[in-house]
Amino acid sequence: MTDRHPLRPFIVDPFDYTAPSFSALLRQAVPEAMPQMGDVHNLPAHVEGTTIVATTYAGGVIIAGDRRATAGNLISKRDMRKIFQTDRLSAVGISGSAGPAIELAKIFATELEHYEKVEGSELSLEGKANKLASMVRGNLPLAMQGLVVVPLFAGFDPRHDEGRIFDFDVAGGRYEEKRFSATGSGSLHARASLKARWEAGLTADAAVDLAVASLWDAADEDSATGGPDTIRGVYPIVAQIDADGYVERDEDDIAERARVVAEARSSRLSGGGAETSPRPNANP
Repeated sequence: MTDRHPLRPFIVDPFDYTAPSFSALLRQAVPEAMPQMGDVHNLPAHVEGTTIVATTYAGGVIIAGDRRATAGNLISKRDMRKIFQTDRLSAVGISGSAGPAIELAKIFATELEHYEKVEGSELSLEGKANKLASMVRGNLPLAMQGLVVVPLFAGFDPRHDEGRIFDFDVAGGRYEEKRFSATGSGSLHARASLKARWEAGLTADAAVDLAVASLWDAADEDSATGGPDTIRGVYPIVAQIDADGYVERDEDDIAERARVVAEARSSRLSGGGAETSPRPNANP
């Protein structure tokens, strides 16, 4: 007797370990219920980091990130960390899907530590950038499903006695930027701000001012980028990397610099004159 049950094609023996998984079975029976490869719109909202900037100065590099994270059209986190120290002379900033990005940053730091312990010496900055590129490339299958991770890598190169910046694409392409770079949803506006103000021979303090101002410009135009939050006391994380190593600027220092930027822009908008701060190479 023929079994004509309408669900027979989709019913599998519960002890048949060669049968597809439940998600595969559901995709076969009700394909519209499952997100398809590359179909970002069918994915549930996930937490995303936004804007990271980096700029070189005379003797090192500054890398900074805003603190806002979004989930769809909602603000998910207001104080998220997006800058991670990866070893004594380098750091990575994350943008894109927060979960995979944070995991990538932590694994990358562990890989560098492991290399140093096994080899007895630090990997070159070029080698670190190449390693990170391969890790980003390994995330490509997830990126095709909408879980994109695009880091920004910065560090001090003792071989050349200078700060260097590397950015990446979703396929693991690695590109060096000699002056400044930005990534994330507000990168277009941050990069324009950096381009307008950057100049050769910046001091460390001037580079910090430049990074804070560029994040402010990004937040002013991009809703996913968070500006300085004076009510909650949340300010961008700004790290300085030079021959002495990685150090994060004190939050009170960043708050004061943000206040100076705000006052300068308020004066300009109220007709008090052209914006003059931050000025390249000017001491705060």
